[in-house]
Amino acid sequence: MTAVLNPPTTAVEGRVLLRNISWQTYERLLEDLADCSVPHLTYDRGDLEIMSPTAKHEFVNRAIDTFVNLVALELEIEARALGSTTYKREDIERGFEPDSCFYTKNEARIRGKDRIDLSVDPPPDLVIEIDITTSSINKHSIFAQFKVAEVWRYDGETIEILELVQGSYVKVETSSVFPLITNAVLTSFVAESLTLSRLEWMKKVREWARQQKASS
Repeated sequence: MTAVLNPPTTAVEGRVLLRNISWQTYERLLEDLADCSVPHLTYDRGDLEIMSPTAKHEFVNRAIDTFVNLVALELEIEARALGSTTYKREDIERGFEPDSCFYTKNEARIRGKDRIDLSVDPPPDLVIEIDITTSSINKHSIFAQFKVAEVWRYDGETIEILELVQGSYVKVETSSVFPLITNAVLTSFVAESLTLSRLEWMKKVREWARQQKASS
């Protein structure tokens, strides 16, 4: 497979941006990488970003994923994790692979499916974005095009909760997907996940969730 790159490739800390890549080339790359967990591909009307996550990126990603699953279990919220599933739409020439994603309100609609077809299936209710090094592509614009209701973005220090309102994302303090979770709570638990033992940290998350349930 041959691709003509114009202008030249731009690389920034594990991210490579290729321009003038056809939709057909993007789909062939997805097929070639179908059984690989990395790299992650993001496509936006000819621009293709290839991202290879660092150890810290994956550590934080797994911590947030674990946090969501533990809290969902304790609060009895249906939350189905679909990891970095590929979401793409040829009609708008965009595609992305989230760091993590979850179905909550729409969980029943995708339960048991082997593939997600966005012509009939909903997008994820929640997307996790680990953005320690800034992406070359405006991912929020892509998420909005797909109508992802909520995004949690980690910038290396803090987590912001972004809610889709009239086609654009606005910062909010409290999640609408998990109403008891705030950006301060998320930031605190992610920071602790970097210093505490995994078992100690998980117990702390579960205890926090149980306290929230008891007081709600």
